[in-house]
Amino acid sequence: MSSRIERRKKIEQQIQTSKRRRKKSPFKIGLILLTFFIATIGYGVFQYYSGYISASNDNDLPGTGKKNNEDESAFKGVADLEKINVLLLGVDSLSSEGRTDTIMIAQYDPETGSAKLASIMRDTYVSIPGYKDNKLNQAYAYGGAELVRRTVKENFDIDVQYYAIVNFDGFSNVVDVLSPNGVNIDVEKRMKYTDRAGGLYINFQPGLQRLNGKELLEYARFRHDAESDFGRVRRQQQVISAVKDEMISINGLAKLPKMIGTVIPYIDTNISNKKILALGTNFLMNPKEIETIRIPVDGTYKNKNYSHAGSVLEIDRKENKQALKDFFSSTQPQIVSDDQVSMSEVAADVH
Repeated sequence: MSSRIERRKKIEQQIQTSKRRRKKSPFKIGLILLTFFIATIGYGVFQYYSGYISASNDNDLPGTGKKNNEDESAFKGVADLEKINVLLLGVDSLSSEGRTDTIMIAQYDPETGSAKLASIMRDTYVSIPGYKDNKLNQAYAYGGAELVRRTVKENFDIDVQYYAIVNFDGFSNVVDVLSPNGVNIDVEKRMKYTDRAGGLYINFQPGLQRLNGKELLEYARFRHDAESDFGRVRRQQQVISAVKDEMISINGLAKLPKMIGTVIPYIDTNISNKKILALGTNFLMNPKEIETIRIPVDGTYKNKNYSHAGSVLEIDRKENKQALKDFFSSTQPQIVSDDQVSMSEVAADVH
């Protein structure tokens, strides 16, 4: 009899102990999740500032400080667009001409996750509001990002909300953060070019090799052969494809905060850091091919020369305007030809 009572007491004790453990479980789980959350945030903040401080120590970006504030306040972007349109302007830190060598419009649709990139060649002959017709990149020298925005609107009827002026010295730094051991590139042929004044020394042998950030930028910038800009565009597509594959990996996603911290000192933009991180995370979590187009499109331009502008691309404005409108409004993937410009022009066309 006593043994039964003892067994019953033991069972009751086990039940009570089990209940107490179950009561503690939600608390323990919550504590673990909170710890993980804090650690993740801490890691992201540490990585961001690690990249930012490192880049800031090495960077001498023209146009910092007061000029940035003036550009941001002067820029009259169109708000509340259905899709996010960003005017991308590439500057060479070694240039004193005050012109931008890269003019692009990037579009991102948060609902579908689609990304599009249009590159408008710098020598495109356009109507510049308040000035005589000239090359598109001359608009930046006349009136900064805002005048480029107005020029794009007048000639192509495309609205943008944001701008980003980028010094592409940051591109090589970001690549090195993303892939310290380099990125695989199949160099198609012997490439050699030296520009001592511009600090450009390109010297590649053909074959598959791993290129670091500086070398990758040099490879994408090369255009001193029979193909000229068209060959460069094709190589830029090759570069961006290789970099994108690295970025959409788990490794790339983990390094996103540090990559953003690294590139921020090289960018003058009216996009908040928080929004850049949110858009970058969304894109990497839902990767899609980046659709691209080059303006002018094939068969719609001819080479001309004007005494006040030099050599230019005189375009069929009506046809190119329609091509750009169709590109950005279409929901169907575009067929990209070999001579169309890819996103890597943002990271390469700086010379």
